Amino acid sequence: MSTFLKKKLKNILIPILFLVIPFVSFAQSEFKFKKGFKKQTISFKLLSNLIVFPMKVNGKELNFILDSGVGRTILFNLNARDSVQLNNTKTIKLQGLGSEAPIDAIISHGNYFKLENVSSNSQRLYVIDNDNFDLSSKLGLTVNGIIGFELLKDFQIRINYGSKKITFYKPNEFKYDKCKKCESFNLEFSKLKPYINIGAKLSDSIHKTTPVKLLIDSGGSDAMWLFEGSHPDIKSPKKYFHDFLGEGLSGTIYGKRSKIKSLILGQFELKNPTVSYPDSASIAFARKFNERNGSLGASILKRFTVVFDYKNRKVTLKKGRHFKDHFRYNMSGIELVHNGKVLVKEKDNTNYGLPLSDPNISATNKLVLDYNYKFAFKPSYRIYKLRVNSPAYNAGLKVGDIVIKIDNKYTFGMTLEEIVGKFYQKENKRISIVIERDGKNYDYYFRLKDMLK
Repeated sequence: MSTFLKKKLKNILIPILFLVIPFVSFAQSEFKFKKGFKKQTISFKLLSNLIVFPMKVNGKELNFILDSGVGRTILFNLNARDSVQLNNTKTIKLQGLGSEAPIDAIISHGNYFKLENVSSNSQRLYVIDNDNFDLSSKLGLTVNGIIGFELLKDFQIRINYGSKKITFYKPNEFKYDKCKKCESFNLEFSKLKPYINIGAKLSDSIHKTTPVKLLIDSGGSDAMWLFEGSHPDIKSPKKYFHDFLGEGLSGTIYGKRSKIKSLILGQFELKNPTVSYPDSASIAFARKFNERNGSLGASILKRFTVVFDYKNRKVTLKKGRHFKDHFRYNMSGIELVHNGKVLVKEKDNTNYGLPLSDPNISATNKLVLDYNYKFAFKPSYRIYKLRVNSPAYNAGLKVGDIVIKIDNKYTFGMTLEEIVGKFYQKENKRISIVIERDGKNYDYYFRLKDMLK
């Protein structure tokens, strides 16, 4: 455990897994509006389909992911520079997705959270110290925490993925208009997490619609997960490939990536969505809720404007601008992460003029000094994981390679989102890439390949 976190430990280690707390016991930790306000709109960044926004914790501004799939507020990636004062702390153990052992964490009570005109002065949070759980390097932006139920439970919340805005409404202030492009669903809660009952057409050979109970997981960037064996119809798909699915608190999650025929959400039918079947060892904890068949992720949610109404136990979906977008996946096989910063030599077109003092030369003449170059720190990116038998793997790329150029463009001038977006293009798209390995540069190219055809 880091020195920073050790300094904050006050009590003895106690083994605690995910706590189960009644829905009604959170009155003392409510988020409330500042007097005179009934609604608040904030902007967010959408990175890998995830909602990221700033919020102050005990006076320090941190970036959070809004994750409807978590029942507790979690902080990570903290160091001395963040200077977050934690109140009333003790050490515990946490178990999450992944096949590894529970991890060390700190539980802290009585913390002050502020989101513009919304605040709470008695929030409980958990701080983890796990270098492997590093969402910042995978999103290309510093992310310090995840918040879900604790914020969602106190408001009616509208998420507009198209405009990248969230609006918080005082309970029962949101007006439900008659809307032909809207569909409302009842929510069920288990361990502070919301579940929705919808339908899925799993394959061409199964003509019926299979009922599925899915966790609504705005913190999962995939379209959906299905748990093999959780329903007689949910079996290992005939066409799939093994893939990296993400990181959980308790390790890396792998599984099968495939597609199903369609997903049925009331009047809406989403055709050919991608679906992942995570390995059983990675989701052992999640499957303790026996009725659950999987998760509904952000690649589905972003196709709608979503209204969460926890107090009335319902969610409303309104068809959005991205509803008909094709479901795509990373066809390169490369999982890329931020690799810190490098000093880059750039051309500088700034000219500096000095007046000449020679009386025989016109006063308007100047000696121009052209400084051709300047140095600046720019982002660097490296290959974090590489899928076996993927186009990039077969081309000769390796884990740890530093990506210098992609499609003849230097990556230090691009965001992580821009680079990764190239791996989601159409099949047969040619990708040229220059990497640095052991101090030398190498050129490669490959074509994207759809493994699910």
